[in-house]
Amino acid sequence: MNYQIDENGFYGPYGGAYVPEVLYSNVENLSRNYQAILNDPDFKKELSRLLKVYVGRETPLYHSPSLSEVYNTKVYLKREDLCHSGSHKINNTLGQVLLAKRLGKTRIVAETGAGSHGVATAMACALLKLPCFIYMGEVDIQRQFPNVGRMRLLGATVIPALSGSKTLKDATNEAFRDWINNPLNTFYVLGSVVGPHPYPDMVARLQSVISQELLHQVPEITGKEKPDYVVACVGGGSNAAGSFYHFLNDPEVKLIAAEAAGKGLDSGFTAAATFRGKPGILHGSKTKFMQTNEGQVVEAHSISAGLDYPGIGPLHAWLSDTGRAKFVAVTDDEALDAGLALSQMEGIIPAIESAHALAALSQLNFKTDDVVVVCLSGRGDKDLETYIQYSNSKKTAHGNV
Repeated sequence: MNYQIDENGFYGPYGGAYVPEVLYSNVENLSRNYQAILNDPDFKKELSRLLKVYVGRETPLYHSPSLSEVYNTKVYLKREDLCHSGSHKINNTLGQVLLAKRLGKTRIVAETGAGSHGVATAMACALLKLPCFIYMGEVDIQRQFPNVGRMRLLGATVIPALSGSKTLKDATNEAFRDWINNPLNTFYVLGSVVGPHPYPDMVARLQSVISQELLHQVPEITGKEKPDYVVACVGGGSNAAGSFYHFLNDPEVKLIAAEAAGKGLDSGFTAAATFRGKPGILHGSKTKFMQTNEGQVVEAHSISAGLDYPGIGPLHAWLSDTGRAKFVAVTDDEALDAGLALSQMEGIIPAIESAHALAALSQLNFKTDDVVVVCLSGRGDKDLETYIQYSNSKKTAHGNV
């Protein structure tokens, strides 16, 4: 089974480029050139330099004694939260903005949900001297305001998306509209493994630095040749794609994807696209997303702004269909409990997105000598208010104010 993109931009039946005619030349030009640029020795050297001296790679593989004790196995955290931007997103944005400059583009647009991708894009644009316009749902602006402040401090223009649910889907819609209106000078820095080909593959390649480091970190630190499990949260799925990338064709490594169940799979308030979605076309590619019988998008819900998306990247739709990755659904409360537990057990406050991956561990059965790698995709600074409110509500419910 092949889990890499084919020559037409598909993973099995998923992928492709379904874009308006005005964007066709942009997407086609990118599709023709992205692999050559990514593989160019000078480009690779510059990106590698920036990942080291600017981002702070490589990120540690940290043995978690508390989680290992709880699950009676060997749990390790891949510390993407220690990247300069506070998440894995910077791996992708630096690469894309460098690529945009190679293509002669002079203006960057992006979408963001939790704000992590927006911050990372703003950082890359500030570093590489390109103007930056970030679309963010009005609801997400309110619940992730610290990241809005960071983006503005970095010189980005933050534009609220006021349509629909005013979250990530709607920010993506607005960013696409901007790109359509400015096709000649603008490059769209997509934040996940979604959208028209070649974005899913390009983002996966740029994020694959995560699993590339694991190839030597796991044997050096654990004594095992490879991990038994790699666990990551999935919205669109960029940190999961990066964590899984070098293990896709190794069936001995079990791949676990944690989706946001929201208030429950049957609640009507969920973002678990592989459980509640079906094939269709969303944001330029054929993938799985939650939709009505008439094909209209069903609004997603997650306590995590970064996972609050009605679809999933085409690679992940294919991994789900083929069974190569096991998808598990994690509710809001389960994720918040897992995030609070790690904070209090080990002094590491994870992003609520990452907390979904931590919560997935309780749904798996491990052997005592298994090596379980969890991608800690981001830090929880942006989520402090949500954590505090949830913690206080639990104390109140138990009569301990």
